[in-house]
Amino acid sequence: MPKQKHGPLIKVADSGIHGLGVYATDFIRKGARIIEYTGQRVPSIEAPDDHDNPHTFYFGLENGEVINPVIGGNEARWINHCCEPNCEAIEEDDRVFIYAMRNIEPGEELFYDYSLEIDEPITKDAKKQYECFCGNDKCRGTMLGLS
Repeated sequence: MPKQKHGPLIKVADSGIHGLGVYATDFIRKGARIIEYTGQRVPSIEAPDDHDNPHTFYFGLENGEVINPVIGGNEARWINHCCEPNCEAIEEDDRVFIYAMRNIEPGEELFYDYSLEIDEPITKDAKKQYECFCGNDKCRGTMLGLS
């Protein structure tokens, strides 16, 4: 996938979806690698369970580790969920990169589909706990992956 080579492409600012969000500061072309999702890496079994902040999400890697963006994370941690995203997260060699799924205009907020996985049955209450606020016409009402 092509890389975009000039200046910072993104900034963090207030979001109408949830708290903070990440916005394009320049045109980003489809297929461009935008940013790496960084943070402390720990085995998933050792990942802190922050009951005070149920919306701190860890990125699970195929090697069994998770990325905790609270420690050593970057701007990517503020990319919000959307059921009809303009970006996708792709794991490459135990690293996660955010790529543009389509052309993104300056000022546009970046989103990817979190498709969260939980270790409990997906119930009405679980869907509510992970409620989606994207407002998209194709919104499934939850950040949980339902497939």
